[in-house]
Amino acid sequence: MPLKKITPEKLYQKMNEQEKVVLLDVRAKDKYNDYHIEAENIDSHNIHKAEIFTLEENKDVSITSLPKDKEIIVTCTTGNSATKCANILSNQDYNVTVLEGGITAWKEFIKTK
Repeated sequence: MPLKKITPEKLYQKMNEQEKVVLLDVRAKDKYNDYHIEAENIDSHNIHKAEIFTLEENKDVSITSLPKDKEIIVTCTTGNSATKCANILSNQDYNVTVLEGGITAWKEFIKTK
């Protein structure tokens, strides 16, 4: 099944509508600390992609901090790592959506606001 995607614009709308958003940023901690998407209604997680990649080899492991009953929006710098991670999480029954273009596209979009 193809992965769901969300545009920065649609994510912005969700945030504006005060919809509770679970965001998973799979970039390295220093990049995350340097800049990440933040809002009151965002439940933000920073789990490095390498940790998610290990789920592929080890099906018994799950990431307990991530909810399986909510949509998780996965992001990285441009969207490539997020897509790989989302595929792995999707196979583990997480409800995942990829932020198209990642943080790079988000920053570009926010400039227009």
